[in-house]
Amino acid sequence: MTQLTGNTVQEQLAEIEYIKKARELSSKIADIKIAMLTTTEADGTIDSRPMYTFKVGDDGLIWMFARKSSRKTTEIGLNPNVMLNYSDPAQDLYVTVKGTATVTHDPVKIDELWTDRYKTWFPYGKEDPELCLLRIQPEKAEYWDTPDLLLAQIVSLVKNTIKGNANEEGEHKEVDF
Repeated sequence: MTQLTGNTVQEQLAEIEYIKKARELSSKIADIKIAMLTTTEADGTIDSRPMYTFKVGDDGLIWMFARKSSRKTTEIGLNPNVMLNYSDPAQDLYVTVKGTATVTHDPVKIDELWTDRYKTWFPYGKEDPELCLLRIQPEKAEYWDTPDLLLAQIVSLVKNTIKGNANEEGEHKEVDF
């Protein structure tokens, strides 16, 4: 259980709401290990690449390993605004996270996240001079979660038709952090 740090009831309630949002995001992307990380190049064009992400904790932070000399870390240094896109077509689940990224070298966090599988990219292990972390602080998450069962889709269509509404399958939600 997460320890609340707020000094007032209002501060603690705000922390609880934030934790709820972080857990909601975590539950949506828990089974999706790869996100497309989008950054902005110096000339204003955008650049995306697949990145492995770790489980999101109650702090809401999204962590990734990266190379210090990579183009993405340079781009984040110029413009920290990033977007992550998660996709699970088999479950009809799509998640977008907009946030602010920082490049950091936190040895405690590296130790917490490290397994030898990353030696493929960082042959010197946790002490690899090229190893750094991307720390993404979400500002807004948006997801589309559509039931894949034909019966659920038919029920949704009938309900919306009876009510005179446009058919909206599944759930679409925006979460501001």
